[in-house]
Amino acid sequence: MTNLKVVLNKFYDEYVNHTPKKLKIIDAYLFYILLTGVVQFVYCCLVGTFPFNSFLSGFISCVSCFVLGVCLRLQSNPQNKSQFYGISTERGFADFIFAHIILHLVVMNFIG
Repeated sequence: MTNLKVVLNKFYDEYVNHTPKKLKIIDAYLFYILLTGVVQFVYCCLVGTFPFNSFLSGFISCVSCFVLGVCLRLQSNPQNKSQFYGISTERGFADFIFAHIILHLVVMNFIG
């Protein structure tokens, strides 16, 4: 058990000291989206899925937003610059916003 504590403390210290602020903000967004999806799923399990399209579109929206956020985090991470040669952080953010607009138009259309 003490080994787990040591590993978690080291992980936390490394994250706090070596992660840029932009990535921490993206991580907070990802955590919020994850919690939103969990709350929707628990609500569905407890109450039911009467308007199934509403639940499905909300949950798919959460999963898709999480995937888009992970893509943004990968593109914004300075350690991954060699993977995304020629794509600036601003371009990655613009792609993120454009994909979100398309995603939410599709979700609104699916709700009915």
